[in-house]
Amino acid sequence: MDGATDLKQRQKQRDGAVVDAPRATVIGIVGAGTMGAGIAQLACRTGARTLLHDPIAGALQSGAEKVRAGLDSEAVRGHISAEDAAAALACLEVVADVQELTPCELVIEAAPERMDVKAALYERLSEIVGDHCVLATNTSSLPVTAIAAAASNPERVVGMHFFNPAPRMRLLEIVAGERSGEAALALAQATGEAMGKAVIRAKDGPGFLVNRCNRPFGLEALRLLAERVADIETIDRVVRMGGGFPMGPFELSDLVGVDTGFDVSRSFYELSFGEPRWRPSPIQARYVAAGLHGRKTGRGYYDYSGSSSHRDDDPPPPKTAKPEIGSGLLIISGHGVLAAELREAAEQAGYRVYSEQHRAPDELPALIIECDHSREVPHDLGGPRLLALSRGSLAALDPGGSSVGFHVLPPFELASLVELARSESSSPTVIARAEHFFGTLGKHVAWVSDAPGLVLGRIVCQLVNECAFALGEGVGSAGDIDTGMVLGLNHPRGPLAWADMIGLDHVLMVLEALGDEYREERYRPAPMLKRLVGSGRLGVQTGAGFFDYTRGAGQLVSINRSGPAPPPRTA
Repeated sequence: MDGATDLKQRQKQRDGAVVDAPRATVIGIVGAGTMGAGIAQLACRTGARTLLHDPIAGALQSGAEKVRAGLDSEAVRGHISAEDAAAALACLEVVADVQELTPCELVIEAAPERMDVKAALYERLSEIVGDHCVLATNTSSLPVTAIAAAASNPERVVGMHFFNPAPRMRLLEIVAGERSGEAALALAQATGEAMGKAVIRAKDGPGFLVNRCNRPFGLEALRLLAERVADIETIDRVVRMGGGFPMGPFELSDLVGVDTGFDVSRSFYELSFGEPRWRPSPIQARYVAAGLHGRKTGRGYYDYSGSSSHRDDDPPPPKTAKPEIGSGLLIISGHGVLAAELREAAEQAGYRVYSEQHRAPDELPALIIECDHSREVPHDLGGPRLLALSRGSLAALDPGGSSVGFHVLPPFELASLVELARSESSSPTVIARAEHFFGTLGKHVAWVSDAPGLVLGRIVCQLVNECAFALGEGVGSAGDIDTGMVLGLNHPRGPLAWADMIGLDHVLMVLEALGDEYREERYRPAPMLKRLVGSGRLGVQTGAGFFDYTRGAGQLVSINRSGPAPPPRTA
């Protein structure tokens, strides 16, 4: 019994009767580097006959050894049995001549990211494999359509974008070029699912779906740094503690490579013919010119040359304390999600909370918190004011006034940090009471410079906006966008589901405030976002936004790191 047959028999014994799926049973892998070897390991695990090829003999042997080591490691960690690892390895065949790929039903190319190299390869593969064979590129930066043009039959060329490291990352992006056929896409998807991947579909274009939607994560952070809204460490800390991201944008850039990120930024900008949202940052250019490329050079945005960590650990939430400001009376105005969450948290902390319509008579509030500036609390009520900086900056909302600005994104209970901003005229009393108020709710605070949305609000609202552009342009579905961002990039939640939690009106408000402040095209709201808000689909609070919450469980269906849950109905 050969390795493929043996492994298939084990799968049937373990899973019971299985229905034959339209997936490849003979898979060729061209390129035996780290990514190619990882894909070959996945192919072997499906029980497919796996032909690994590389024109460099040393690289081919090294790649085969990586496959063996990877399967052994899976067995040691208990992900598969030793018998399954041996059966999978028996599926691997090392082929020195590309001509030996003739019997393949699917060839996955993991060659260097050079168009001339790939074009020559696809021209050659078209002469070798049969007409039924699907040709898939693992490119993450080159247009699938352009690569397919070198093949004799572009309809059978698709993108299969694996995320690094391929054996461990759960996501696979199937990319349709302009001429990719549905049969080829279906075979690629079925093969990816057999490899244990969560498969999403994307239309060809800069960055495909996941990397495109994540563009603002780094670019908006660089813009905040350039404007001195906050320094590198503060921006990263706000993103981690306020948003729940595992890494801040500058830490992530150092990990990927500042030079790599800059090359990607330039590629996006060029391929889009100068899209303002994707304009590269001069800060990146300076760091690259200085040789500060990140972890691999020992220094980037952080210093990695010492023995200690590049940063301190984030502190645990502060211990909550009893309210000790004035009478403990708060007025929290607004009808959005944030206002409701703040009221609930304040009441649980022991405050007496009133809306502007139900203020206790003849009693001065300890703090007035305005979450919706379309319904401002009259100033004759008196009391120190804390303004949510969603509709504008503090300078725009309270010019010359004594207020303090703040911003935090729902879900409030999961945020361990709230951002604050002050002006030269902000009252010391308001400053102290703002810090104390959020401290009593178990939140850290970070003081940043004045701007609409401050740090996290700006980054996340721009993420949502990019996702809305991609959705409106048909690059991918709402469910695939959120699945991709969580499983491919480890976001704490899908941006579109997060927007539905925040309230799409809040997201649009921040974007329009940024547009008013900067008068730049980079902050123009996506047409789909504007249409949803205009139609009253504001998210969870109204029962529908990017997703539909009126059917099924009637609540937000989230995506977690253990795997994607079935998404809500898309808009």
